[in-house]
Amino acid sequence: MQAPKHGTAPLVIEETAGRKAYCQCGLSANLPYCDGSHAREGTGLAPKVVDVPSPGRKAVCQCHRSASLPWCDGTHKTPPS
Repeated sequence: MQAPKHGTAPLVIEETAGRKAYCQCGLSANLPYCDGSHAREGTGLAPKVVDVPSPGRKAVCQCHRSASLPWCDGTHKTPPS
């Protein structure tokens, strides 16, 4: 499995309600959303699919170490163990 190919700071977005697939490989041309690049490139990664219950500002995790993926919990601020 390859490591994600993007930065570790969260992407803060104004999200709408509904089912979303968030990119985990960093290759998407439409970050933070998955565009299928993980499958085309054979990364071994898959998107994080969630139902967003209500619209609002969201911080989408990009370090992939959050305990509440796909949402940022500040873990990117601590060095990986």
